[in-house]
Amino acid sequence: MSKFRLQSVVFVLTAFLLGCNEFMIVGVISDIAKSYHASLSTVGFLVTSFAIIYAICTPLITTLTGKFDRFKVLMVLMLIFLIGNTLTAVAPNLFWLFVSRIVTAAVAGTIISLILVFVSMIAPIEKRAMLVASTFTGFSIATIVGVPVGTAISNAFSWRDSFALISVLTVIICGFLYWPTPRDSRQENASLSNQVQLFKDRRIILGVIVMVTLMSAEYTFYTYVRPIITNVLGFSTTNLTWLLGLIGITFILGNICAGVIANRFGITKLTIISSTVLICLLLMNAMFHVAWLGILLLCVICFVLGMPGSILQVMFLNIADREYPEAMNLASSLNPICTNVGVSIGSLTASISINFVQINQIGYVGAIYALVAVFGSFYLIKTSAK
Repeated sequence: MSKFRLQSVVFVLTAFLLGCNEFMIVGVISDIAKSYHASLSTVGFLVTSFAIIYAICTPLITTLTGKFDRFKVLMVLMLIFLIGNTLTAVAPNLFWLFVSRIVTAAVAGTIISLILVFVSMIAPIEKRAMLVASTFTGFSIATIVGVPVGTAISNAFSWRDSFALISVLTVIICGFLYWPTPRDSRQENASLSNQVQLFKDRRIILGVIVMVTLMSAEYTFYTYVRPIITNVLGFSTTNLTWLLGLIGITFILGNICAGVIANRFGITKLTIISSTVLICLLLMNAMFHVAWLGILLLCVICFVLGMPGSILQVMFLNIADREYPEAMNLASSLNPICTNVGVSIGSLTASISINFVQINQIGYVGAIYALVAVFGSFYLIKTSAK
């Protein structure tokens, strides 16, 4: 195996690990609520709080560590991540569970940001889009393998064992990361003032708006994907694991297609992608009346939502590489920041909305965010064409 291929595989595995830690909570949220005798809405705030801390800490830690050697920063952050995730597995009460999630959320965004910087360093420009897409596929693999397996482990043993497995995988992947990751990659002139110049670019601002609103639209329904499948569509918990896996496959396929689209068309298809999300969300209430049509719709919308992250992250990296090289670290963190801002907004919106609308009608709420994404995509493409 060539060094480039080995590096690529290790970076994808790291993204997979981070994705499992972040999204596994969705599959075991009901079990956590039962173990702590807490309400589903209270435990559901774990998703929101993780995303908020992630979004706040990622740009801060990313910019503050910009002057240090990236490899050393990565190793230290991976150790903190291991400690936080292990605390999740052994948390004696809900308070310590929230603390553990805060610890992992604080460093997870910077870890994936550093991984994306290393991706941009090792990949030739013509391979950057595919490697970025492949790295994000690690997150999608977490939905097809991590979330369903975590759910299965929780059903067979305990939700704690799901997170214990993540700690074991963290130790293994850290060992692999240590060898192929580039050394001596200190970023020069990476002061805070130099990095924030990135946000003076209108394309960056519009890209952030599109990413945040699409993720908000997704998490208005995905936060409660388990009760949607079991309570709304009527599938048994036995079928839950493989149905989550099926939905995860569509995320992976979406990511794969995103690499091809980014290479051939850049961002020019974002309006079509956003419009498709909008249509799917508006159709949810009607299609959820038939179980298999509901699953089909979930697969389609998750396939489409697997695309914009990679497409926009390639745009962020390319703009920084050409015009704001001192802001490369910050540019690499924009997708995970936007993703988690969107997750926090979407999950909070979902938690509030289910008090007023039925879960099968939650698509109408998400459609509001998708509509903003449609207009944002249109103006982003128009601005970039100038």
